[in-house]
Amino acid sequence: MEISFFLLQELEKQYGAEAERIIAGFQANRKTTLRVNKIFSSREEVLEAVGAAGIEVKGVPWSEDAFVVEGAHEEALMELPLYKQGKIYLQSLSSMIPPIVLGVQPGENVLDMAAAPGGKTTQIASLTGNGAMITACERNKARAERLRYNLEKQGATHVNVMNMDARQLDDFFRFDKILLDAPCSGSGTVSEGFKGRFSEEYLNKTAKIQKTMLEKAIQLLRPGHEMVYSTCSVLQKENEDVVRSVLKKGAEIVAIPQEEFNGIPLLPTTLEGTMCVCPNDEYEGFFVAKLKKK
Repeated sequence: MEISFFLLQELEKQYGAEAERIIAGFQANRKTTLRVNKIFSSREEVLEAVGAAGIEVKGVPWSEDAFVVEGAHEEALMELPLYKQGKIYLQSLSSMIPPIVLGVQPGENVLDMAAAPGGKTTQIASLTGNGAMITACERNKARAERLRYNLEKQGATHVNVMNMDARQLDDFFRFDKILLDAPCSGSGTVSEGFKGRFSEEYLNKTAKIQKTMLEKAIQLLRPGHEMVYSTCSVLQKENEDVVRSVLKKGAEIVAIPQEEFNGIPLLPTTLEGTMCVCPNDEYEGFFVAKLKKK
């Protein structure tokens, strides 16, 4: 895999010798991972079904619902009745972290600001047993349709899909919890086809969008309540720098208890209490920060 020279420079400037570990993670053959949809199934049923199909999986220490598939590709899982019935969802381990950190409780009013294709939205529904009221925004019409499809397949019934840019939501809205998995450069998930689009101009553009979305999220969040900001990037410009932009605008960091996420390969961050996942054969590069509105 060829990685853009600009990205290599950014990684070496930010991480020094750690950049080699990140690059090795980009080049690893990432395993398929899944989670149980507790609306339709259970850990026990999933383990029994994949075992009967001759598919080996292993759990992770930080979630009873998440599994790493050993020796099989996603195509094999997609043939299983479990998959076709919405009892499992194929999702990267890293992207399962933000909804867990957010900690939505039944009865809460939640906003997912960039929801398609629906992995995190349906995960929140699963974690709360459809007990939370979720507003899911997606500005792209085709992606919004894909979101609706996944919500229906996963039985996430208490979700209102809004085909719009979350930054355009009326200011009278207020939410108990907000998830902003922001559009980003994808620097934590480098793949073929990535090289051509990565540049300083592109990075600056995504960072600007991220800051405006995060400012809107803080505005929509109820005082005293919490939100999660995440990206599939490992670059400070899209992560810590974006979070810093709101720390003097009524928000504060809530430290993520990293002891609850044992086994996750981490990178150093410049903001205490935040988490940056290092890519490897099981994880994508990912950043997660929890914020509270004062």
